[in-house]
Amino acid sequence: MSRRRRALLLGGLALVLGGLAAFNVAGREAALERRVGGLVDVVVTREPIAGGERLAARSLAIRRVPRRFAPAGTTGSPRAFLDRRAAVDIPADTDLTAGLIVRDDAGPAGPDVRRGERVAEIVALGSPELVIPGSRVDVLVTPEPSGGGSGEAVLALEDVEVIAASAVAAEDAAAGKGAAPGPRVAASLRVTLRQAVYLAAAQDFARELRLLPRSSGDRERGRAGLRMGAGLP
Repeated sequence: MSRRRRALLLGGLALVLGGLAAFNVAGREAALERRVGGLVDVVVTREPIAGGERLAARSLAIRRVPRRFAPAGTTGSPRAFLDRRAAVDIPADTDLTAGLIVRDDAGPAGPDVRRGERVAEIVALGSPELVIPGSRVDVLVTPEPSGGGSGEAVLALEDVEVIAASAVAAEDAAAGKGAAPGPRVAASLRVTLRQAVYLAAAQDFARELRLLPRSSGDRERGRAGLRMGAGLP
Protein backbone atom coordinates (compact mmCIF):
# COMPACT_ATOMS: atom_id res chain seq x y z
CA MET A 1 0.00 0.00 0.00
CA SER A 2 1.39 3.39 -0.99
CA ARG A 3 2.13 6.06 1.59
CA ARG A 4 -0.57 8.29 0.11
CA ARG A 5 -3.26 5.61 0.27
CA ARG A 6 -2.26 4.79 3.83
CA ALA A 7 -2.58 8.47 4.80
CA LEU A 8 -6.02 8.71 3.17
CA LEU A 9 -7.16 5.54 4.93
CA LEU A 10 -5.97 6.76 8.32
CA GLY A 11 -7.59 10.15 7.74
CA GLY A 12 -10.92 8.53 6.86
CA LEU A 13 -10.72 6.27 9.92
CA ALA A 14 -10.04 9.31 12.12
CA LEU A 15 -13.13 11.06 10.72
CA VAL A 16 -15.29 7.99 11.38
CA LEU A 17 -14.02 7.63 14.95
CA GLY A 18 -14.51 11.35 15.55
CA GLY A 19 -18.09 11.12 14.31
CA LEU A 20 -18.82 8.14 16.55
CA ALA A 21 -17.37 9.99 19.56
CA ALA A 22 -19.46 13.09 18.81
CA PHE A 23 -22.60 10.94 18.44
CA ASN A 24 -21.89 9.26 21.78
CA VAL A 25 -21.42 12.61 23.54
CA ALA A 26 -24.61 14.01 21.99
CA GLY A 27 -26.54 10.94 23.15
CA ARG A 28 -25.27 11.32 26.70
CA GLU A 29 -26.15 15.03 26.70
CA ALA A 30 -29.68 14.27 25.46
CA ALA A 31 -30.17 11.61 28.14
CA LEU A 32 -28.96 14.00 30.84
CA GLU A 33 -31.32 16.74 29.62
CA ARG A 34 -34.27 14.34 29.72
CA ARG A 35 -33.35 13.46 33.30
CA VAL A 36 -32.91 16.99 34.70
CA GLY A 37 -34.95 19.06 32.23
CA GLY A 38 -33.94 21.94 30.01
CA LEU A 39 -32.24 25.08 31.28
CA VAL A 40 -34.38 27.82 32.87
CA ASP A 41 -33.60 31.32 34.13
CA VAL A 42 -33.37 31.91 37.88
CA VAL A 43 -32.88 35.33 39.48
CA VAL A 44 -29.93 35.45 41.92
CA THR A 45 -28.30 38.13 44.06
CA ARG A 46 -25.03 39.66 42.87
CA GLU A 47 -24.13 40.94 46.36
CA PRO A 48 -25.33 40.56 49.97
CA ILE A 49 -28.65 42.29 50.71
CA ALA A 50 -29.58 43.28 54.25
CA GLY A 51 -33.02 42.51 55.65
CA GLY A 52 -35.39 45.40 54.96
CA GLU A 53 -33.28 46.74 52.09
CA ARG A 54 -35.03 47.31 48.77
CA LEU A 55 -33.78 45.23 45.86
CA ALA A 56 -32.22 47.20 42.98
CA ALA A 57 -31.39 46.07 39.46
CA ARG A 58 -27.65 46.30 40.13
CA SER A 59 -28.04 43.72 42.93
CA LEU A 60 -29.67 41.08 40.70
CA ALA A 61 -28.44 38.71 38.02
CA ILE A 62 -29.79 35.74 36.08
CA ARG A 63 -28.40 32.22 36.26
CA ARG A 64 -29.45 29.33 34.02
CA VAL A 65 -29.94 26.00 35.78
CA PRO A 66 -31.57 22.66 34.90
CA ARG A 67 -35.33 22.88 35.49
CA ARG A 68 -35.24 20.03 38.03
CA PHE A 69 -32.92 22.05 40.28
CA ALA A 70 -34.69 25.40 39.97
CA PRO A 71 -36.15 26.41 43.36
CA ALA A 72 -39.92 26.52 43.77
CA GLY A 73 -41.51 29.96 44.07
CA THR A 74 -39.02 31.68 41.81
CA THR A 75 -39.13 33.35 38.41
CA GLY A 76 -36.66 34.21 35.69
CA SER A 77 -37.75 37.86 35.59
CA PRO A 78 -35.76 40.33 37.77
CA ARG A 79 -38.65 42.82 37.45
CA ALA A 80 -40.72 40.64 39.79
CA PHE A 81 -38.28 41.51 42.61
CA LEU A 82 -37.34 45.12 41.84
CA ASP A 83 -38.04 47.60 44.65
CA ARG A 84 -39.26 44.82 46.98
CA ARG A 85 -37.81 44.65 50.51
CA ALA A 86 -35.73 41.71 51.63
CA ALA A 87 -37.48 39.77 54.40
CA VAL A 88 -34.15 38.54 55.82
CA ASP A 89 -30.44 39.02 55.22
CA ILE A 90 -29.74 37.47 51.81
CA PRO A 91 -26.17 36.35 50.99
CA ALA A 92 -24.64 36.95 47.58
CA ASP A 93 -25.26 34.33 44.88
CA THR A 94 -28.60 33.26 46.44
CA ASP A 95 -31.55 32.10 44.33
CA LEU A 96 -34.37 34.57 44.99
CA THR A 97 -37.78 33.17 45.88
CA ALA A 98 -41.02 34.72 47.08
CA GLY A 99 -40.24 33.68 50.66
CA LEU A 100 -37.15 35.92 50.79
CA ILE A 101 -38.93 39.19 50.04
CA VAL A 102 -41.95 41.06 51.40
CA ARG A 103 -44.86 42.51 49.50
CA ASP A 104 -44.89 45.42 51.94
CA ASP A 105 -43.81 45.86 55.56
CA ALA A 106 -46.61 43.59 56.76
CA GLY A 107 -45.46 40.13 55.75
CA PRO A 108 -43.96 37.70 53.27
CA ALA A 109 -44.42 38.21 49.57
CA GLY A 110 -46.47 35.96 47.39
CA PRO A 111 -48.42 36.14 44.15
CA ASP A 112 -50.51 39.27 43.71
CA VAL A 113 -53.90 37.64 44.24
CA ARG A 114 -56.75 40.07 43.72
CA ARG A 115 -60.05 40.15 45.57
CA GLY A 116 -62.12 37.07 44.77
CA GLU A 117 -59.14 35.13 43.41
CA ARG A 118 -57.38 32.06 44.78
CA VAL A 119 -54.21 30.12 43.97
CA ALA A 120 -54.87 26.47 43.12
CA GLU A 121 -51.98 24.00 43.45
CA ILE A 122 -52.17 21.00 41.13
CA VAL A 123 -49.99 18.31 39.59
CA ALA A 124 -50.90 17.59 35.98
CA LEU A 125 -49.65 16.26 32.69
CA GLY A 126 -47.92 19.05 30.82
CA SER A 127 -44.73 20.20 29.17
CA PRO A 128 -42.24 21.74 31.64
CA GLU A 129 -40.82 23.75 28.73
CA LEU A 130 -44.20 25.36 27.92
CA VAL A 131 -46.03 25.50 31.27
CA ILE A 132 -43.99 28.26 32.90
CA PRO A 133 -44.74 31.25 35.16
CA GLY A 134 -46.66 33.89 33.22
CA SER A 135 -47.99 31.49 30.59
CA ARG A 136 -51.67 30.69 30.18
CA VAL A 137 -53.22 27.25 29.89
CA ASP A 138 -56.48 25.37 29.49
CA VAL A 139 -57.22 22.63 32.02
CA LEU A 140 -58.41 19.28 30.71
CA VAL A 141 -59.88 16.84 33.25
CA THR A 142 -60.40 13.10 32.71
CA PRO A 143 -62.77 11.84 35.45
CA GLU A 144 -62.85 8.24 36.58
CA PRO A 145 -65.61 6.50 34.56
CA SER A 146 -68.70 5.71 36.61
CA GLY A 147 -70.70 2.50 36.51
CA GLY A 148 -68.11 0.66 34.46
CA GLY A 149 -68.71 2.93 31.47
CA SER A 150 -66.11 4.50 29.25
CA GLY A 151 -64.35 7.65 30.40
CA GLU A 152 -64.28 11.04 28.74
CA ALA A 153 -62.12 14.14 28.72
CA VAL A 154 -63.64 17.49 29.69
CA LEU A 155 -62.33 20.97 28.95
CA ALA A 156 -62.85 22.28 32.49
CA LEU A 157 -61.13 25.70 32.54
CA GLU A 158 -59.92 28.07 29.85
CA ASP A 159 -57.23 30.75 29.71
CA VAL A 160 -55.87 30.24 33.23
CA GLU A 161 -52.72 32.11 34.32
CA VAL A 162 -49.78 30.07 35.60
CA ILE A 163 -48.21 31.80 38.61
CA ALA A 164 -45.52 29.22 39.32
CA ALA A 165 -44.54 25.89 37.80
CA SER A 166 -41.87 23.24 38.15
CA ALA A 167 -41.19 19.86 36.61
CA VAL A 168 -42.09 16.77 38.63
CA ALA A 169 -39.51 14.01 38.61
CA ALA A 170 -40.77 10.76 37.11
CA GLU A 171 -40.19 8.88 40.36
CA ASP A 172 -42.21 11.50 42.28
CA ALA A 173 -45.19 11.67 39.90
CA ALA A 174 -48.19 10.01 41.55
CA ALA A 175 -50.06 8.93 38.44
CA GLY A 176 -53.44 7.39 39.12
CA LYS A 177 -54.69 4.09 37.83
CA GLY A 178 -55.08 4.24 34.07
CA ALA A 179 -53.39 7.65 33.88
CA ALA A 180 -51.64 8.55 30.66
CA PRO A 181 -47.83 8.48 30.58
CA GLY A 182 -45.87 11.67 30.06
CA PRO A 183 -44.11 14.54 31.85
CA ARG A 184 -45.87 16.22 34.76
CA VAL A 185 -45.65 19.67 36.26
CA ALA A 186 -46.57 21.08 39.65
CA ALA A 187 -48.38 24.33 38.86
CA SER A 188 -49.91 27.20 40.82
CA LEU A 189 -52.90 28.63 38.92
CA ARG A 190 -54.73 31.94 39.41
CA VAL A 191 -58.42 31.01 39.60
CA THR A 192 -61.72 31.93 41.24
CA LEU A 193 -62.85 30.31 44.48
CA ARG A 194 -65.31 28.06 42.63
CA GLN A 195 -62.61 26.96 40.21
CA ALA A 196 -60.20 26.30 43.09
CA VAL A 197 -62.73 24.01 44.77
CA TYR A 198 -63.36 22.21 41.49
CA LEU A 199 -59.65 21.66 40.89
CA ALA A 200 -59.16 20.37 44.44
CA ALA A 201 -61.91 17.80 43.86
CA ALA A 202 -60.53 16.90 40.44
CA GLN A 203 -57.04 16.44 41.89
CA ASP A 204 -58.43 14.01 44.47
CA PHE A 205 -60.97 12.07 42.42
CA ALA A 206 -60.26 12.45 38.70
CA ARG A 207 -58.09 10.02 36.79
CA GLU A 208 -55.97 12.72 35.21
CA LEU A 209 -55.48 16.48 34.85
CA ARG A 210 -53.74 17.90 31.81
CA LEU A 211 -52.52 21.45 31.14
CA LEU A 212 -52.79 22.63 27.53
CA PRO A 213 -50.46 25.60 26.89
CA ARG A 214 -51.90 28.53 24.94
CA SER A 215 -49.99 30.61 22.44
CA SER A 216 -49.02 34.12 23.49
CA GLY A 217 -51.93 36.53 23.08
CA ASP A 218 -54.59 33.82 22.63
CA ARG A 219 -57.41 34.88 24.99
CA GLU A 220 -60.32 33.23 23.17
CA ARG A 221 -62.86 31.49 25.41
CA GLY A 222 -66.26 29.86 25.13
CA ARG A 223 -65.45 26.16 24.76
CA ALA A 224 -65.46 25.20 28.46
CA GLY A 225 -67.51 22.06 29.00
CA LEU A 226 -66.44 20.51 25.69
CA ARG A 227 -66.37 16.75 26.16
CA MET A 228 -64.93 13.86 24.20
CA GLY A 229 -65.38 10.20 25.09
CA ALA A 230 -63.95 6.88 24.00
CA GLY A 231 -66.17 6.90 20.88
CA LEU A 232 -63.96 9.36 19.04
CA PRO A 233 -65.41 10.68 15.75
